[in-house]
Amino acid sequence: MSLPKIGILNISDRASAGIYADEPGQACVALLRTWLTTEFELDYKIIPDERPVIEAELRRMADEAGCAFIVTTGGTGPTPRDVTPEATRAVLEKELPGFGELMRTTSLQYVPTAILSRQTAGIRGRTLIVNLPGRPKAIGENLAAVFPAIPYCLDLIGAARLETRDEVMKSFRPKA
Repeated sequence: MSLPKIGILNISDRASAGIYADEPGQACVALLRTWLTTEFELDYKIIPDERPVIEAELRRMADEAGCAFIVTTGGTGPTPRDVTPEATRAVLEKELPGFGELMRTTSLQYVPTAILSRQTAGIRGRTLIVNLPGRPKAIGENLAAVFPAIPYCLDLIGAARLETRDEVMKSFRPKA
């Protein structure tokens, strides 16, 4: 039996060029390793803010690599180079707008500029894709807000089952 796959896609011109350290992607990995009791295989990439590249990598992770869950970091702001939500929507079969709504609401507790964020989420086949901001602190706040629903969402779409450590991240599943 193979391990479930989780994709981490850090979208950053500077990180992909080696100018910046890859802190956002590593922040995601650290959180997942802390929260999940399920062992998983990681599919990890750092790519530039180029819409065709983002779309191709999301398709590869979902369709070819078989990732149950893909997290993107970066590219969700209002600048001309921020195209992650557009690339994500282009590959989704179903959008789940509640994820973005909750992430923005959560971020507004910390910064008034959260209204500029354009995170989204949705489903492609049996893969859940969630866009996160590019700063590690905001990644932690946003992913913690939406993660309780992620294992059940994966159940509903027929993806791999993920179990959490209840003492650090309690996920929601209806009682049988």
